[in-house]
Amino acid sequence: MHSLPSPCGAHLVARALKRHGVELMFGQSLPSALYLVVPENGMRQVAYRTENAGGAMADGYARASGKVSVVTAQNGPAAALLAPALAEALKASVPIVAIVQDVRRTQTDRNAFQDLDHFDVFRGCSKWVRRIPELSRIDDYVDMAFVAAASGRPGPVVLMVPQDLLTEALPQMPAEQRRASLGTYPLDRCSADPALVEQAARLLVTARAPLIVAGGGVHLSGAQAALASLQQSAGIPVATTVMGKGAVDETHPLSLGVVGYFMGTRSRTRHLRPLIDQADVILLVGTRTNQNGTDSWTLFPKSARFIHIDVDGLEVGRNYESLRLVGDARLTLQQLGEAVAAQDLTARRQATAGVAQAIAGGHATYRAEAAAHLSSAATPIRPERLMQELDRMLTPESVVVSDASYAPIWAASFLTARRPGMRFLAGRGLAGLGWGFPAALGTKLAQPASEVVCLTGDGGFAHMWSELETAKRMGIKVTVIVLNNQILGYQWHAEDVLYGGHTDACQLAPVDHAAIAKACGCNGIRVETAEAFAPALQAALASDTTTVIDVVTDPRAFPPITLFEGRLEG
Repeated sequence: MHSLPSPCGAHLVARALKRHGVELMFGQSLPSALYLVVPENGMRQVAYRTENAGGAMADGYARASGKVSVVTAQNGPAAALLAPALAEALKASVPIVAIVQDVRRTQTDRNAFQDLDHFDVFRGCSKWVRRIPELSRIDDYVDMAFVAAASGRPGPVVLMVPQDLLTEALPQMPAEQRRASLGTYPLDRCSADPALVEQAARLLVTARAPLIVAGGGVHLSGAQAALASLQQSAGIPVATTVMGKGAVDETHPLSLGVVGYFMGTRSRTRHLRPLIDQADVILLVGTRTNQNGTDSWTLFPKSARFIHIDVDGLEVGRNYESLRLVGDARLTLQQLGEAVAAQDLTARRQATAGVAQAIAGGHATYRAEAAAHLSSAATPIRPERLMQELDRMLTPESVVVSDASYAPIWAASFLTARRPGMRFLAGRGLAGLGWGFPAALGTKLAQPASEVVCLTGDGGFAHMWSELETAKRMGIKVTVIVLNNQILGYQWHAEDVLYGGHTDACQLAPVDHAAIAKACGCNGIRVETAEAFAPALQAALASDTTTVIDVVTDPRAFPPITLFEGRLEG
């Protein structure tokens, strides 16, 4: 029940959101008028504890659902707290509509309570920022927001709604002038120049040693099947970035695994470096060719010829001059697959067995090299042992969400994508600590039938453990594995390598994360021996309540980061 005028501006906003397929919104009580009327349109409010967590929930939901997500906040400090989450989404190309309640229109620039220049706050972390000026333009601006978020390179947008606009009365509910539903992405698929696609096909087919490197854009476009088809039909090996993990089945004989800045000792792809060094034509798909994905731009041979597929023309050729295939990844890969199929593939197919043999040999050497750590019964526990136990229990439908720092590297290196499209989500846009747990909650809401596992360190989890109460209150079940080594591991180890010592801030006090989970009404299990982890994980996966498995891990352990090779012992 409420005393708002019926209808009013809030009803118009809610109706527009429903038209775009919005089923739930992440937000606290504000904008109050909007949340009082959204139940009338069949939408659900998911109330977070902090705005930066709410933004990460919206991020995870959008990545896992293929839909534009909606997050809300009030003006001032709440709006400012959204900025980090939107910045991650901007760099990772994730479409979010952030609805921010603004001060009343008559109070603008009068030092009203919590008034702030939101245009300046959001300009650097969003694609588009607008303020609805009047009731008659609500549908126009809501539609523009969804188009801006979902078209071209997806990303977050901000739509500011004055408080008085939401409560402004209407004599009657106006007839809908707009009918389009714009809430899925990619909104507009465009294909690359057919002549350039034909040229790319000839380059790949006639190459001596072609290689495909798939990034997160493959997932955003839903291009996994098209990529898998090209891999199989043309016999071209495929590697992925961290964001692209799961773009192909990693058990396929032509799948290398994740490449980039962690190809050191115990890496799945360490012994496949010759396949990269020898590549003469490299097809980049949906990747920003960023520092981590290219090992500081040293990974690929300078003599290689590059082909780059991306919907954002600014990314094509940014770091590697390329044949430019600017277009949607799925459409362009389908075109490319057809063009390749029309070529004489005799030579390519003859080379396939040798490439597959080289990949199998590299993976076998990796398994032998990492065997002692993968089966280690040491105390404190080795993260590699945990990853092996987790990998055994994952199914092709599982979703793994990793926080920043070491967590996504452990996942990328030691977990296995068992089908094209298996999701391993990671906050690699800006890689801010704390993203993982709330993103996992959003992911579970998007895929309620999937088992969602969050992998995080104790440093990152501390940023967001307040959302355990959200998980309990909203009935969202995920399994959280906390790698509790009582240090900021990446920072500690990197400082030791780069500066010969580390700062005091890297050392953390002991925390019982299982006890915190129990205090919030969730399940909590403390694991101090390697043998205890598998039973704890089985119990967590079988539960219908969020479970935190607090695992005491070895602070000396570090993943196979190339920078650390030969410079750290652990």
